[in-house]
Amino acid sequence: MAHDIHVEARSEAAYKQSRRKAGQAMRNQVTVFALMIFLTFIAFAAVQAGFSLYLVIPIILLFAGVQVGLQLYYFMHLSEKGTGIIQFFIYSGVLIFFPMILTFITIVWI
Repeated sequence: MAHDIHVEARSEAAYKQSRRKAGQAMRNQVTVFALMIFLTFIAFAAVQAGFSLYLVIPIILLFAGVQVGLQLYYFMHLSEKGTGIIQFFIYSGVLIFFPMILTFITIVWI
């Protein structure tokens, strides 16, 4: 079987545009990674400082939620075009999940 080879020539401007876009994406990923390391450090510092559990647990849960959102958006490439339906299902799942958990906590608490 013969294989057809398709070569696509790009102009210099298109090449520079794609390099600039890739560089910006890499800078965003490195910045978000540094932010997530910083949030993890703050969570560890809060535990090591001996703060009350009523303060530490919400801080850890908040930072964990922020990190999940950042990882989905930047590292799983949900910021790119064509991921609208995936974002819809994720956001609708979150909108169902949190009221459901709040309801169960309220039922168990009372």
